[in-house]
Order: sequence, then structure tokens, then C-alpha cells
Amino acid sequence: MNKLIFPILVVLSLPLIFHSTPTEILKLKIFDAFVTTPEPSGNFVVLNITEEDIEKKGGWPFPRRTLAQIQVDLINEGAIGVGWVIGFPQADRMGGDEVFATTLGYAPSVLAMFENANGSYPKTTGTVIKGDDTGGMSTPGVIQNIDVLQENSSQGIASAPVDIDNLVRRIPLLLKTPDGYVSSFGTEVLKTLTGAKTYIITTNDIGIQEIAVRGIPPVKTDSLGRKWISWVDTPQTTLKKMDVAGKFVFVGVTAPGIMPQVATPTGLLEPHKIQAALSESILIENSPFIPDFALALEILIFTIFVSLTWLVINYLGVTKGVSLAVILLFTTGFTGAFSIQKGYLIDFSWTFVSQFIAGAIAFYLNYRKQYKLRQQIKKQFEHYLDPRQVKKLQDNPESLVLGGERRYCTFLFTDVRGFTAMSERLEPEEVTVIMNKALTIQANAVKEYGGMVDKYIGDAMMAIFNAPIDLPNHETAAVLCAKEIQENIKKADIGVEIGVGVNTGYAVVGNMGSDTRFDYTAIGDAVNLAARLESSTKEVGEDLVIGYDTIKVDTFSNQIMLKELDGIFVKGKKNKIKIFTIA
Repeated sequence: MNKLIFPILVVLSLPLIFHSTPTEILKLKIFDAFVTTPEPSGNFVVLNITEEDIEKKGGWPFPRRTLAQIQVDLINEGAIGVGWVIGFPQADRMGGDEVFATTLGYAPSVLAMFENANGSYPKTTGTVIKGDDTGGMSTPGVIQNIDVLQENSSQGIASAPVDIDNLVRRIPLLLKTPDGYVSSFGTEVLKTLTGAKTYIITTNDIGIQEIAVRGIPPVKTDSLGRKWISWVDTPQTTLKKMDVAGKFVFVGVTAPGIMPQVATPTGLLEPHKIQAALSESILIENSPFIPDFALALEILIFTIFVSLTWLVINYLGVTKGVSLAVILLFTTGFTGAFSIQKGYLIDFSWTFVSQFIAGAIAFYLNYRKQYKLRQQIKKQFEHYLDPRQVKKLQDNPESLVLGGERRYCTFLFTDVRGFTAMSERLEPEEVTVIMNKALTIQANAVKEYGGMVDKYIGDAMMAIFNAPIDLPNHETAAVLCAKEIQENIKKADIGVEIGVGVNTGYAVVGNMGSDTRFDYTAIGDAVNLAARLESSTKEVGEDLVIGYDTIKVDTFSNQIMLKELDGIFVKGKKNKIKIFTIA
């Protein structure tokens, strides 16, 4: 069954390696669940222009002079900068552009540009690239603000690309144009506040590694230069309160139908809130990111944990194996959650799912194998063992594994004397009836004394005591069984005599054969000697011959009267062996 592990691993790993839609969505949902939400940095505030504000001021869009007044009011209230996540692609019909442009210069100000597939690109941002320009995410074009407003402000693209499930989770810090790079809005805010002039992009063979700006620790990104967003609950304010002292203000419209809301793991958000979250995320220590080695590590984790799950169920059995597999599942889940919370976005989700699938397959195959084994045990032993003993074997099939074990047992061999002559004298049907009666008497006696009929060989029988079930004082039990066989054969008066040989010693006891077809038997010198002792009964003139190793133990019953016979030579032994019979 373990030959299946490799093809199962290959099949299960394909969605992980090739980023199938289900695995990608699962991964993203897991990240959403365990990425920590830190406290706000205290550097930013979101100002919402509400539906009530718009009604008071006579509708949207506000005249530029109104916006200029808001800019002045914010600065007067202590704002250290203002980011307008509102586009101004057209001149103000009321001629307020110059006034608004002037007020933008009163404090660091950033205006938003919105993406549009128009092939229009703004002036590029100053960048220094360490390594090859392996590229980031490209923009198809943007709707730019009018020139007069650009003179006293910075520009940033309010980009919010969605993942495969149409949720915004990661935003590029820089977007590539045919002429170079342009800042995302949230990135440009930080660059403006620090007074930096350039970005430093560090790349490797995979793509972008990190992006740095003076005054801020380097920001780890994915190969496309995207930053994973921690959805910080940035403080919010309104035009009424303007609680903005000492903070950079992200201004946006929350009135329905004006600015498009974008779906995020935390719900629908307006563009200014998304860009505020980007700026917050850049400043967070241990902010989540997907490392370059993520896929290699995910494949390694997948291989180790799925293989372990498969192997423990196979080698430890259903009960112990499943228990340990459950522990492995919890280990996978805990490790994955812990790494995500520490900022390393490593996908453990598919490993977890694959562990469950592989474990379920292994459980089914193992259970089916054990079920077949239990049925085979019942079929093989139900006629030779007490039903209670058969049940014990079924509950513990591991004791019957192919190959067996070295075990100290007592072995009993019988043989019908005069079988050849009887066969010549009687009809085959008569011989069969007599032999069935004789073998039944023997088998019943073996069962009564806790032994197991191992096999019938023509008119002979082999029995084992102390296997496969432990049997205390098996030496005594075997001798008493032999005595009862002799007595019951005489009582039956079926016209036959039985020779019996008994010997004790170590032998390899267990299933001998193939995985699908086997016989439970014993192999060893002690077994051979028991067979030879039975053959010697004619030679010594006794119906029962017992080996010395059977009666030498302290536990042998002192109620059985024995007499020692003359020692005999047997094949394979240099010296005479001591033999006994019942007195």
C-alpha cells in the first residue's frame, strides 16, 4: 500500500505547484483569517466627505475654492499634510484652480490619479534599481490631474488591483510605465513626508525584493513589488470635527454613488481608506509579506507532513495512526497560523487539506486491509480455535503479520496407526467417515485445552499451544490434551489408534506465504522434534512420547505421573534425547 504514497503526493501537489484557482482562493482566505491587525501608527487620519456635507455645500463636485478652504482649515487644525484621493482631470468651471493650487503648496500635498487604459502616463518617479530591472506591475495608463494642480503637489496612482477572488489584498508600491516607475498614492504620501526624492528598488532573479525610501525601513514586497495590506483601523474624522492635529489626512468621499467602493477582506472600502491602509502597512514592523522561498518551502512542508500522515496511519494502524495523524493536522494548522501572524505568508492550507485527503485514503485502505485480514483470520481459525480466541486475534491482527515471531510454544503431532492397511481393507467412503471422526475428536480436545489445530496432513494433525494466543502452562495443557485424545479415541471405538508426540521449544510462529494467501504455522527445530517423537511411538512401543523440554519447567503439573523411557536418537541430533510418557 505504501507504493501509493508517491503517486498520491504527485497528484495532490499539482494544485499547489501550478496555483489552481481553488488552492489560491483557499490560501488567500487563510491569510485573511490569520494576518494580524495592528494598532494604527498614529500618523494618519481619514477624512470622510459625507452625503450630509455634500447636501450642505450644494452638491458634488465641490468648487475648487471650497476645496482650497478645506485645505487651509486642515492645515490650521494642525494637519502635517493632505492627500486628496479625488481626481481633478478637468478645470474648475468657477475658476478656482489657481486658488486651490496655491493652498496645496501650504503643506505636503498628494493628489490621486486613477488608472485608465488610455495609454497616458504621468511623469515618472525617481528610482534607483539595485540589480536587473526585472519589472513590477504595469499600469495601462492613468487619468492625470490638470497641470496647474500638479505644480504644488505630488502625484500618486490610487491603484487597488484585485486578487483572483476579486478582493483587494496587496497593492504595488510602484507601477511600471514605458518610461519608468510611478508611485502608488500611499507610497507617495510617505515619500512626500520624508522629503525623499528617489526610491531604491532591490531586485533578484525572481523579481522585486524590497523597495526603500529615505527615512523608512526597506519594505519587503513580492516579486511584482506588491505590499500585503494590514487593514489597520485608521482613525476617521469629518469636516465638522477635523481632529487632524499632527497627522497626515487622507481626504475622500463616502457619499453613495460618487467614489467606487472596492471589496476587501474587511468589507467595502473607498479608495482613500485603502490608500491610508497602504501607508499604515508600510510602517508596520513585521508587516506580512510573501518571501521568495515561499513556494519551495510550501512544497517541502507539503511533502513532509502529507508523507508522515500517510505513513503513521499505515505503520501504526487505524487507531494509533489516526490519533497521531490528527496531531499532525493540528501541528500543520498551528505552524501555519503562527508563521502568518509573524508576517511570513507561507501557505499551509493546501498541506492541511492534502493531509486530510491522504489520511482519509490511507485510513480507508488500511481499514479495508484490516477488514479483509479479520475475515481471513475468522475463516482460517474459526474451525480450530475457541470463538473467544478468534475474536482476540481479530482485535489484534498485528500478531499475525506476515513473517511471524520467535515464540516459546508446545507442539503436538498425531498420526493414525494402520491407516494404509485400513484404506486397503475398507471402501473410501468408510475410511473418510472414520478419519473425520478421529480428526474431530482430536480437534475438539485441542480446542478444549486452549491450543490451535495448525494443519491436517493426510491422517496426521499438528497443533500448537501458546500461539497465536498466550496460554499459561501450555506444556501441561498439551500433555493433558494428548492424554484426552488417546482416551476419547478408545471410547469412540472407531477401530483406530493414535500415536502422539509432544515437544516444547522456540520456533518462528506466524503467517507464512504471500500478502494475500498465507497459512499460520510454526517453523523450527522444536517443531521437527515433536514430529519425530510422534514417529518414534512405534519404535518405543508407546502411544504417547513427550520430550524432556516439555516436562522440565517448574510450572508443569505435578499431578501428571510420568515415566522415563529409554533415550532415542533422532535425525539431526548427535546425542540421545530424553523422552517420557504418561505412567
